[in-house]
Amino acid sequence: MNNPHVDVLIIGAGLSGIGAACHIKQNCKGKSIAILERRKAIGGTWDLFRYPGIRSDSDMFTLGYSFKPWKGEKVLANGDEIRNYVTEAAEEFGVTQDIHFGRKVVSAQWNSEQCQWTVEALDEESGKTEVFTSSFLLGCTGYYNYDQGYLPEFKGIQKFKGELVHPQKWTADIDYTGKRVVVIGSGATAITLVPAMSDKAAHVTMLQRSPTYIASIPSVDPVSSVLKKFMPDTLVYKIGRARNIGLQRLIFKLSKERPKAIKRLLLGATRLRMGKDFDMKHFTPSYNPWDQRLCVVPDGDLFKVLKQGKASIVTDHIDSFVENGIKLKSGQVLEADMVVTATGLDLQILGGMSLTVDGESLSPSQTMSYKGVMMSGIPNFGMVFGYTNASWTLKADLAAEYMCRLINHMESKGFSKVVPQAHGVDMNNTPMFDLEAGYMKRAADRLPKQGGKFPWTIENNYLADRPVLKKSKIEDEYLDFSKVVVAAAKPARKASRKPVAKAA
Repeated sequence: MNNPHVDVLIIGAGLSGIGAACHIKQNCKGKSIAILERRKAIGGTWDLFRYPGIRSDSDMFTLGYSFKPWKGEKVLANGDEIRNYVTEAAEEFGVTQDIHFGRKVVSAQWNSEQCQWTVEALDEESGKTEVFTSSFLLGCTGYYNYDQGYLPEFKGIQKFKGELVHPQKWTADIDYTGKRVVVIGSGATAITLVPAMSDKAAHVTMLQRSPTYIASIPSVDPVSSVLKKFMPDTLVYKIGRARNIGLQRLIFKLSKERPKAIKRLLLGATRLRMGKDFDMKHFTPSYNPWDQRLCVVPDGDLFKVLKQGKASIVTDHIDSFVENGIKLKSGQVLEADMVVTATGLDLQILGGMSLTVDGESLSPSQTMSYKGVMMSGIPNFGMVFGYTNASWTLKADLAAEYMCRLINHMESKGFSKVVPQAHGVDMNNTPMFDLEAGYMKRAADRLPKQGGKFPWTIENNYLADRPVLKKSKIEDEYLDFSKVVVAAAKPARKASRKPVAKAA
């Protein structure tokens, strides 16, 4: 089935996709949009993940949209609250009606003669393929595989007699009441699961191969709580957002410039929480702060359950699974009725769809990232990625605003096609996400690359990106604009009118 042509086709109805659609509705008046979403609901990540305690790992002043104040009191909101927030935004800005749910995008082909994208999507319920065409294509799919998470090859895993669950596959009927639970991992998911499961489980053990830096923050922002008594929500949101953007950048900058000082600060705060008798090896990483993402916990909830004895941490390597649990390299056996493998994500770009330009197949890894938004050699295309060292939405907002500026500029100049070309700039092997995290390293060969100079480098700095994406000139030496005259379809030939012989 062929669907009506739209100006902008957005893939994904999560935080990024809904945000981009809202920006287009506000800033590109008269432009038609459609959104293809594989799931049957709005929310993306926040609709998929349903494990206990699921919450944001960034504060809501900066994870929220620039155009829609977060009115809740929690600094780190739970999954339901974030999903509702995104759904509200879609409804408020008239986006919901443009979403096609249950569509898995299979391929996208650009045709320069027609100056348009043709996108094939599978309706997973009916099994039928649908075709969508658009002038612009915007990828808002995030960066991981929704079908499965990452699971290392654990020796003897088939011997384990208990329940084995990956957080990405958590369902409402999973019951851990009274069970001995081992959570494998030390990232944001693991440190969320441990305190959340400790009330019902007999005991929860966090098994980590290596520690992570963990900072405690208030669950409710005390300053904003006071300001809300005599200021409107919108103003309180702007103040909190500006403050937290500055704080995030300052902490990241100091972590890079004075890593030893920040390390002492973080570990000192943890020791105060845990007491002098606690073995700090469990919270002392081998790397410097912000070489990997810094994890945060609200009101020190993880530290509390550890001190109460409801949970414990073991730092060791897994030798193998056994019938009743996990055998460690040290020889210790962690007995378990349930093992939760919070072992990370499997990275996937553009939801796994194939991409072709004028019949030539392209992989994102063959391209260079232009201003962190577009990709070299791909016309009329944008890919919305957030920050890895700050709140995702800060960059997603900027990327969407930039695409709106680009589309409006092209309309005002009569351009129909734009393609970034890295004239004279060499690609290097640095992926656009330059973190030391395992899931990033595993997928480095799948990610778009950076170049040797601006605008082919990724700053991961909101304060630097903001003027570039919101205010700088659109046209530069690397964007090739053109006016493509699309040949009109030839009218059908009229049937000849031969005289009809009269009956005798």
